[in-house]
Amino acid sequence: MSTRSEHQAVVERAVAEYRERHPRLVEATGRYIEMVQELLDDAGINYLSVSGRTKSVESFKGKAERLVDGVPLHPNPIEDITDAIGVRVITYVQADVTAVADLLAQELAVLDDRDLGLETARAGRWGYTSRHLLVAVDASRVVPPAYEPLLRLAASVQLRTVLQHAWAEFEHDIRYKGSVPEEYASDLDRRFTLAAGLLELADREFSAIRDRLQVAIPAEPEPEPHEPPAGRQIGSQDLARFLASKYSDAGWSRTDHYDWISGLLRELDITDVETLDSVLAPIDSADVTARMGYKYPPGAVRRLDDALLASFGARYAELEGNAHRRAALESRLTKLRG
Repeated sequence: MSTRSEHQAVVERAVAEYRERHPRLVEATGRYIEMVQELLDDAGINYLSVSGRTKSVESFKGKAERLVDGVPLHPNPIEDITDAIGVRVITYVQADVTAVADLLAQELAVLDDRDLGLETARAGRWGYTSRHLLVAVDASRVVPPAYEPLLRLAASVQLRTVLQHAWAEFEHDIRYKGSVPEEYASDLDRRFTLAAGLLELADREFSAIRDRLQVAIPAEPEPEPHEPPAGRQIGSQDLARFLASKYSDAGWSRTDHYDWISGLLRELDITDVETLDSVLAPIDSADVTARMGYKYPPGAVRRLDDALLASFGARYAELEGNAHRRAALESRLTKLRG
């Protein structure tokens, strides 16, 4: 039997096994997306979207068959092809890509970490920019029952800013889903390179804008005098401005998270920023953050979440709006109490 035919036999066995595994991998992909989103939401890291896909059987077969100089690129396809489960996180600015990577490194086992943008920059070029992590659920930790099926399954996680994602998707569509006439190829290469450089500059400017806004927060508006006390709740924009001033070194959080934690404040009968400020005044925020042992910069809403937990203790964990995460809050409360 020739080497080529031997490889084809290996591929056929691997494809048959992958086809059998595929339904379980589809379910696992959904759980990985859910887990990553929960981690980001709980950490208060701002992001645009979390999505994912399971590699199709046909795509797996194509990758398994790939040769380089006549040698199989993946001699053992089932073990060597590690992106069967793919998760993509898109953030607004580069600092949040780093924050997400740091968070995943804290919460999961990172088997591989490649910053392709950094590799491109070191080569003195502009082009594809994305950070790729290969992660797995850390078997040494206790995991919720819902995530136990993930214990023996790794996932490939792509981290990009929205601008990096736009470039990568457009470039992929042009190069791989369309036909580029040979006479246009060099000009298109130049234009893609130019666009990549401009988008890198735009990413830096967006980061600078966010940093500038965090130290230039407008004054809090006065509450509406006619608003009935029973219906009052701190508005998300008012809360965002207050937290940006209170935790000037913290990153922004998702817009819906300000609404969510404002609802928790209402459960605590905190319906204006003046009352909230007085509640937070005795809390040593730096000490709270140190006790939590973060390896990533927690966002503003997470900082407030920690401060409220430190202030109200078990009462905060038992709020109706915290029912879905009571166990996690009790674990964090144990950290706070040392």
